[in-house]
Amino acid sequence: MASIGIVGAGAWGTALAVTARRAGRSVTLWAHEPEVAAAISGSHRNPLYLPGIDLDPAIAATGEIDRVAAADVVLLVAPAQHLRGVCRSLAPHLRPGTPIVICAKGIELATSALMGEVVADELPQAPIAVLSGPTFAIEVAHGLPTAVTLACSDPLLGQRLVEALGTATFRPYLSDDLVGAEIGGAVKNVLAIGCGIVEGKGFGDNARAALITRGLTEITRLAMAKGAKAETLMGLSGLGDLILTASSTQSRNYSLGFALGQGRSLAEVLAERRAVTEGVYTAGAVMELSERLAVEMPLCAAVDAVINRGAGLDSTIQGLLARPFRAEGFQAS
Repeated sequence: MASIGIVGAGAWGTALAVTARRAGRSVTLWAHEPEVAAAISGSHRNPLYLPGIDLDPAIAATGEIDRVAAADVVLLVAPAQHLRGVCRSLAPHLRPGTPIVICAKGIELATSALMGEVVADELPQAPIAVLSGPTFAIEVAHGLPTAVTLACSDPLLGQRLVEALGTATFRPYLSDDLVGAEIGGAVKNVLAIGCGIVEGKGFGDNARAALITRGLTEITRLAMAKGAKAETLMGLSGLGDLILTASSTQSRNYSLGFALGQGRSLAEVLAERRAVTEGVYTAGAVMELSERLAVEMPLCAAVDAVINRGAGLDSTIQGLLARPFRAEGFQAS
């Protein structure tokens, strides 16, 4: 695993390129926008998505996906709703058996499929792993201590990937629960929007802590319905990722919710952004999946109602506060 190909040169893809170079790997980074590839190749920077970070000149940037497919391992860091199209572009060039590490966090809106299910559909000969956990790209790029989950059903392959990507400050913890790692990483974006709304409305830290805790219950309930292990959601790719994303304005999802809570419109906030705010799309997909699996998720449903279904923010909040009192636990709502 001497060479790493990375599909997606946004903030997270670029940060992963930086840490892979620190791990001593040869790195090729595919960028959708020609100007991003040109900037990385020319100035060794990515000012559009990860400003202020000097990139190792050995990081190669390209707009030709076949160059990435030639690597020993391919990391998929494209936005979740574009991952299927990226896989189809990659498929003709990928050698059978080349491991794919899914680094995108989301659920496909059109099908309610997890990213692993999308990759299995489009790249059936590729072994799959999932990289997830509490990560802000800028901190990873600066080399600040970070711990993540690397989930893989093949323990030998998983260990090789850990050794290929791990450094003293980027520490992957191995798991065999891909579904749990994926659902934790996807649904926390929806709940982070809700936590941002709580902060923007000035509801206080008690309310945010309650939303995080009850939200974790919703994540766990959905994950278990898909066959995941409850303990996975107590780890880095569940609780860890939720705490980080639901507590800081560095999070695009949290900051979007904060703006909504302060009275700004969704269209206005999204118009100011170049990077994708995954929770906006994942909210609808989560509700489709939860309905299919008969899993009640009132907090995620409230976020989806506000951002995707035209529901009033104040009336939605009042509806949540008027819900009947319940017992605590994974089966309670």
